[in-house]
Amino acid sequence: MNAVSRRGFIAGFGAGLGLLALAPRLASAQAVRAPVAAFDAETRIAEAGLGGAVAYALIDPATGTVLAERQADLPLAPASTLKSVTALYALDRLGAGHRFATRVFRAGNMLILAGGGDPVLDTDALDALAAATVAAEKGSGRGAPVSFAVWGGALPRIGRLDPAQDEHLPYNPSISGMVLNFNRVHLNWRRGEQGYRLSLQARGRKLSPRAYTASIAPVDRALPLFTYESGKRENWTIARRSLGKSGSRWLPVRRPELYAGDVFQTLCRARGLVLPNPEVIELLPDGQEIARQDSPPLDEIIRGMMEYSTNLTAEVIGLQASGAGDIGRSAAAMADWLRGQGIATGFAFHDHSGLSPENRVTARMMAQLAAGPGQARDLRGLMKTIPLRDAQGKRKPSDIAVEAKTGTLNFVSNLAGYAQREGGRELAFAILTGDEPRRAASQGQELPEGVMGWTKRSKRLQQALIEGWAGEHGAPALAAASSDMAGQP
Repeated sequence: MNAVSRRGFIAGFGAGLGLLALAPRLASAQAVRAPVAAFDAETRIAEAGLGGAVAYALIDPATGTVLAERQADLPLAPASTLKSVTALYALDRLGAGHRFATRVFRAGNMLILAGGGDPVLDTDALDALAAATVAAEKGSGRGAPVSFAVWGGALPRIGRLDPAQDEHLPYNPSISGMVLNFNRVHLNWRRGEQGYRLSLQARGRKLSPRAYTASIAPVDRALPLFTYESGKRENWTIARRSLGKSGSRWLPVRRPELYAGDVFQTLCRARGLVLPNPEVIELLPDGQEIARQDSPPLDEIIRGMMEYSTNLTAEVIGLQASGAGDIGRSAAAMADWLRGQGIATGFAFHDHSGLSPENRVTARMMAQLAAGPGQARDLRGLMKTIPLRDAQGKRKPSDIAVEAKTGTLNFVSNLAGYAQREGGRELAFAILTGDEPRRAASQGQELPEGVMGWTKRSKRLQQALIEGWAGEHGAPALAAASSDMAGQP
């Protein structure tokens, strides 16, 4: 109700029942108009004691208004928040319903396993493909294949995502068009009376066959933790002193075609089809497709990528979207796409996952991404829910919902996405924190000294900023309250 209509209302009904009816609504309007104390972000930043840079930008997506900012144009490492850009880029270029096909062909006496760049193919899905292949072969009347080949040419072959990262890190695998279990192999060990027993498995959700193309042996040394050599097999050693009684971890796969072919051979043999040892081919010959396994739709794949922050998935879908021959050119194509979305500055991309230390974004650019292209494609619906936590790190009840993408490297901790109080207005935000000298000094190291405590302090600061913004800017808009009043008698 505007001021003119309110005066008319009062004049028409006098100071009696009309004023009595209006009084609660006026009190409500006054409560809405009560000023909210400004949130003291600088005190929280000082308390966190991070050193380095703390940058943020907060935008109202409905109006594009910048509500809060600090060092918003400072270029910083995005880490995995860059996957938000990759998600939108792949959706725009490939479509939410796009699926990746892994196929089996028969070309004369050769059986071919052909990868289609499915980033989420696992052992269980490969087993379904093996079952379909065995059924087709048994019903064909043909003799057993004389040779068995694996083709991964649907994507460029890339040795590892970031050569500067430690060789053994599972989030830094090789890439080709043939992907299995995120190109990782599962190591587990147990100490017995005769020493350690180690095994490498192609672990799926249900099936975990042995991986014959890789081996590992314990060696008496303190450091390095792992060594790697590639011959006929992938040969790992591990420092015996690091093993303890038992344990497990993932290791990256460097020869993905042979790894997938080895596992496929095992799965077919279990169903009665004996295949020769796999060989890698560079060109896919003409042949008859006899079986295929389609991936889930792209939007489902992206939802998993955003939750688990899988680097390989980001690089694979980025390469698929661009069609480029390497990650550098593919990242440049994604940057051109972003400029076409109306965000012209504030970024430099060198990959799709955020793993490269050369990537740079600004808090303003990331908040604009969420408020603009992200709103148009429901990026929020693809993001992970970030729970708020108490001082002990336990989840706490809150009327603030946060859907966002995290980004973590050594001495880099970021959060970008959306926050909204129940019944309040939606906020798009980006918080970037980083201590560049410490990050550079620890590049490629696994859990350097001090990084865990630093990251915890950064995450507490991120939550404090979101809670402060939700209190200061996230309440229901006054216009909405006034609109509600206009409809009351």
